Amino acid sequence: MSGTTLRQVLAARRGVRVGHITSSFEFAPGWLFYLPVALQWFVLGLRYGSFSLPTAANPAIVTGGLCGESKSAILELAGAAARPWIAPYVTLAAGAREPAAALRAIEAAGIAWPVVVKPDLGCNGTGVRLAADAAALAAMLPLYPAEAALVVQELVPDEGEAGVFYMRRPGEARGRITSITLKLAPHVTGDGRSTLRELVLADERAGRVPHLYLPRLAARLGEVPPAGARVRLVFSGNHCKGSIFRNGTAEVTPAMTARFDAIARDIRQFHFGRFDVRFASLAELRRGEGFRIIEVNGVGSEATHIWDPDTTLREAYAAQFFHYGAAFRIGSDMRRLGHRPSSLVEMRRLWRQQKRLMAAYPMND
Repeated sequence: MSGTTLRQVLAARRGVRVGHITSSFEFAPGWLFYLPVALQWFVLGLRYGSFSLPTAANPAIVTGGLCGESKSAILELAGAAARPWIAPYVTLAAGAREPAAALRAIEAAGIAWPVVVKPDLGCNGTGVRLAADAAALAAMLPLYPAEAALVVQELVPDEGEAGVFYMRRPGEARGRITSITLKLAPHVTGDGRSTLRELVLADERAGRVPHLYLPRLAARLGEVPPAGARVRLVFSGNHCKGSIFRNGTAEVTPAMTARFDAIARDIRQFHFGRFDVRFASLAELRRGEGFRIIEVNGVGSEATHIWDPDTTLREAYAAQFFHYGAAFRIGSDMRRLGHRPSSLVEMRRLWRQQKRLMAAYPMND
């Protein structure tokens, strides 16, 4: 399924708007957009007597997944029922990333090429790269700081990608899916005359945010793609790296909910967060089939459908307030069950470590 096909499917679906190219706030400064969210967090912290209470929502994850958490450690919490839904991966420990050892680990895990390489500690798609073969991987490993552990994961070839937000309060019979984000890969199409730079600048969306694409494509900007050739502008399925997000929450079905609920319940003490998946078709995803999980995120994740260009600012804040309010409520439930929130001092230390490492990661693909 290509990004274009997914866009056409969404356009044909009743009630899904696809008219806007960008929204009025989509690329606003982060500090400005998140200021009301921070104020809500402060008010809720006062009300519940803890500013870090959401970290208790997923007590088996470091800070509940708010910051400083290991991607692979979260995946390791999956039990026998959840694990088959996760794309195969291996973790390369910091200080033990020699290419020969990495290749042995990949072979032992039965992982096929190409592979996705991503920092074990990070967010927003920073440092996520695609290695087509062993030689590409060997050349890539030295680009990461020596103290950073890496996750090497088999590429799921399906082009459909989504973020599925899930939550469940302790004691509830069934959790629920509260948001689905469908991610479209941005492309430009060659005309046989224009350079890649010219195609990007002329594109109705990419031309409005060229700073997201031009640095990543610097070595290729002078190329002239053949007429009809489609060039993908970014690999990482992250909004702030240039992927296009659409609100797919209307696609939720009881079968899909049941599948993700069963998976979430088999991840130890997981109650709140987002599954990032790749899938073969929307029809299969609605049936709770035909997908693989590439990442599981905790309370630091958000319902990313808000970055659909057709989402209004009011709708975006309503979604943010609802989800973070739920994080406090679930954290409060877990505190009553004996789970303690993370300390602010420890969270600050982990956040600073994460920020320092992210600044040293190579540019993502």
